[in-house]
Amino acid sequence: MVAQKNLCVLILAAGKGTRMKSSLPKPLHRVCGLPMIAHSLRAAQSLNPGAICVVVGHQAQLVMQEITDNLQTWGITAPVVFAEQTELNGSAGAVRAALPLLPKFETAVILNGDAPMIRPETLQQMRDIADHENTGALVLGVSVPDPKGYGRIIREESGAFSCIIEENDADEKTKKINEVNGGMYVFNSENLVSALAELTPQGPKQEFYLTDTLAIIKGYGKAVLVFNTQDYQQALGVNSRQELALAEDLMRARIADKLMDNGVRLVRPREVYIDEDVKVGEDTIICPGCYIKGKTTIGKNCRLDGSVFITDSVIGDNVSIKMGSYIENSVIEDNCEVGPYAHLRPKSTLKQKAKVGNFCEIKNSVIGEGSKVNHLTYIGDTDMGAGVNIGAGTITCNYDGEKKHRTIIGDHCFVGSNVNFVAPVDVKAYSKIGAGSTITKEVPEGSLAIARARQVVLENKGIKKHD
Repeated sequence: MVAQKNLCVLILAAGKGTRMKSSLPKPLHRVCGLPMIAHSLRAAQSLNPGAICVVVGHQAQLVMQEITDNLQTWGITAPVVFAEQTELNGSAGAVRAALPLLPKFETAVILNGDAPMIRPETLQQMRDIADHENTGALVLGVSVPDPKGYGRIIREESGAFSCIIEENDADEKTKKINEVNGGMYVFNSENLVSALAELTPQGPKQEFYLTDTLAIIKGYGKAVLVFNTQDYQQALGVNSRQELALAEDLMRARIADKLMDNGVRLVRPREVYIDEDVKVGEDTIICPGCYIKGKTTIGKNCRLDGSVFITDSVIGDNVSIKMGSYIENSVIEDNCEVGPYAHLRPKSTLKQKAKVGNFCEIKNSVIGEGSKVNHLTYIGDTDMGAGVNIGAGTITCNYDGEKKHRTIIGDHCFVGSNVNFVAPVDVKAYSKIGAGSTITKEVPEGSLAIARARQVVLENKGIKKHD
């Protein structure tokens, strides 16, 4: 898509968010795995603007650092600049902080850093209508069941926009209006700059209301329109922990619906927790209680039993992950089986048809094609070949108190139960390790290694025999 060089997007993210009762800046609170500001930036990016300006204020450095560090991860390719609102004196004050940028662009879209639910297609429709009608301004309007706290949209008898009256200034008749300001706008930049210069402070806090610019622009003889969307939840602003939880629920439902539309089976859709960036292939079944986070990718025809946790991992096709398994930063190739109650720690790779069973822990290791680590085993810092069988209770002793060392187990080895490999150690292909052995030296190919004391049976003279 060609960048819209005549378009800029302002994201207002300067507020303190005192109702959140948190030391974390409000725009950095997460919804479905991403900070709210990331959702706003992605919505802005969908318009492919010439620039995105984030207006910061409270804990500005922390917000700017989080954004700067993650632009590539979030898929933001438009130039991003920052403007600082040094005096928190209302929404128009925030826009004024970006005044040096506005004259460079014909059109300005204004979003909020605490409104993560806005859909890109809604913004595109707003932009298209504003362009087609040659408006001075367009505001997002939504009709809500409970309008308390919102600015009411006042219309003329003809239905045309008249003005917006804030809650504190509304009389009882006005408070009954349920069409409210959604807090997002498309402005002709020249008109916006002129209107900002005419604002006067309002209300007990003497704040500058951005909504007042709409009536001013209308006074210029310019068209001011309302774009009303029936999906009022898109305008949800997060100002409290309760609203944060609501946004999380709404977005998770949206993600679940999209996955099901693409052929994924969610057994109880509202009882799974799937982040925004997760991808799942068709005919995969996900049971209740699963948490799938980060940039996880899951292939086709997989099954995730209940209470599985996966983060930032790649899962192939036809993989079975049984109940209670925990997988982080790992790769599981096609036709593997994991669990129940297995733990794959970071940098673990299961090659095709490998199996890791119950109460096994794998860390920074490769489990070769068709190899089996069935139960009660720890494999750490290990390179394991194909067709290996690991007996119960096996441990790779990878840490000597100062450094980590690797264990190498060749193809088609058979390891008996309760074996300790003291790394660094190399077990060549087709070897067998006797149960209960502690292996400290190289095992040649095709050998049988037994490293345990010979069993001795002695008479226990302290025990009296019964007749």
